[in-house]
Amino acid sequence: MKSKTRTPFLRSTITGLPPGRVRPLALALSCVLLTACATVGPGYREPPPVDVGSGWTLPLASESQSADLSQWWSVLDDPVLDRLMATALAQNLDLRQAAARIDEARALRDRVAGDRLPTVGAGASVNRRRQSENGPLPVGAIPGLDATQTIYDAGFDAAWEADLFGAKRRALEGASARLQATEAEAQGVRMRIVAEVARTWFTAVGARYELHAQQATLDTLQQTFELVRLRHALGDASAADVEAAYAQWTAVNALIPDIQARQRAAVLSLGVLLGAPPERELALLDGPLTPSTLRALPVGERADMLRRRPDVLVAERRLAASSADIGVATAELFPKLSIGVGGGFQALSTGDWFDASSSRFSILPLISWRLFDGGRVRAEIQAREAAERQAALAYEQAVLTALSDAERALGDYHGGLDTLRRRGMALDAARTSYGHAKARYAAGDTALVELLAAQRSLHETDTAAVRAHTSAAMQLVALYKALGGGWEAPAAPARNTNSAPTPGRGPTVPASSHFQAPDSTQGDHHASQRWKY
Repeated sequence: MKSKTRTPFLRSTITGLPPGRVRPLALALSCVLLTACATVGPGYREPPPVDVGSGWTLPLASESQSADLSQWWSVLDDPVLDRLMATALAQNLDLRQAAARIDEARALRDRVAGDRLPTVGAGASVNRRRQSENGPLPVGAIPGLDATQTIYDAGFDAAWEADLFGAKRRALEGASARLQATEAEAQGVRMRIVAEVARTWFTAVGARYELHAQQATLDTLQQTFELVRLRHALGDASAADVEAAYAQWTAVNALIPDIQARQRAAVLSLGVLLGAPPERELALLDGPLTPSTLRALPVGERADMLRRRPDVLVAERRLAASSADIGVATAELFPKLSIGVGGGFQALSTGDWFDASSSRFSILPLISWRLFDGGRVRAEIQAREAAERQAALAYEQAVLTALSDAERALGDYHGGLDTLRRRGMALDAARTSYGHAKARYAAGDTALVELLAAQRSLHETDTAAVRAHTSAAMQLVALYKALGGGWEAPAAPARNTNSAPTPGRGPTVPASSHFQAPDSTQGDHHASQRWKY
């Protein structure tokens, strides 16, 4: 009986090759690995310089200040807003969808990274078969060969495509850039949700204070109406005067339901923003209101703002991905090398299955080169290059849009605070005028029409002042959003003030190009503006 010597599979496969062929094969594989370092296609280049001007256009510059805008709402000293923000950032469904998109992009990146590695599979089979004795192979005429056989087979197959010209490397670069763009988009969603929660809350607060102002106006008109009725009873006023006073009271009273509906709608929207049923925050309709102070806002340099803008970061990462796509397309012009390796054991009986003599092994290097394709590859390269130019222009557009948003928001916020100051002055004057008109009417020195005119002026001025508060708060939210506030922006690297805008750093501007928003607590021009009614 033949002795059965069992040897490890790796040793059996190596010894299965003639000794003179092992060394050339190893040398060839080493050469392949060395040439795999070549990478075709353009390396990523920084975007072209974008002219961002010399600084902010409003003449309100002060010393440059750095500001942490990641949680800008905390400076408003509003505990209700702090709670709403914390809940929204933890439970908002848009943010959770953005997190899922990041997971998807990361998985796609990992899949591309896996394409650079070999694929290995293993299998085992038992095949029971009978061959025809009258077929092309004369089984019956071959001594010792049975027509019925059972074949036992176990082994592995491996395949690997060498990245000779960097196609897989470029694909990984593109996938990584797209992952980073998705992460920046998620931060943009966070920034938007933060702004939306703040806007909705300020809408509810503004409606609440407007409702209080209207109620105060109603109380004043009610007192005037009672005064006119009293004078009518004494014969000092006509019935027409009574009807006029009552008409003015009813006109203001008709505004109450619309304000209440607006406040309720804002509170219902807050519930959805918090990832909950709309009615979750209805208790805020009757809860106490905390005044929100419109504080000074250090803006810093333009480059700081551009680094905080997620849309600018997204545009830059998409440009990097487009550059990598050119390399992927260019690699199709060059040869491809694939190597397939297989091995295992095959026998007609289980007793011989894993003997050294039952081993099998194969290696198949394959070189393929597309010699003619009707110009499809070069057309694809041209398309990728055009896409890169589009991405570069989109980056420039994102930078200019960010600058425009910030400039407009700065102007709006400054104008809103100025309007608020003037509305306050007008409200004080209207109250004084109404007091004088009421005293003169009570003394019989003036007609009712003068008192009603003073009342109407006070009502309109009071409502305008409340709405100016709400508008200024909305403009403050828009300013924070335009400056990229609401998320943890990347740290600013060291910059050369003479350099052009570059990805990851943002455009650089002279050190004097900075701006501080109007300080609502400095001097008479920017007196402290709080919700006080």
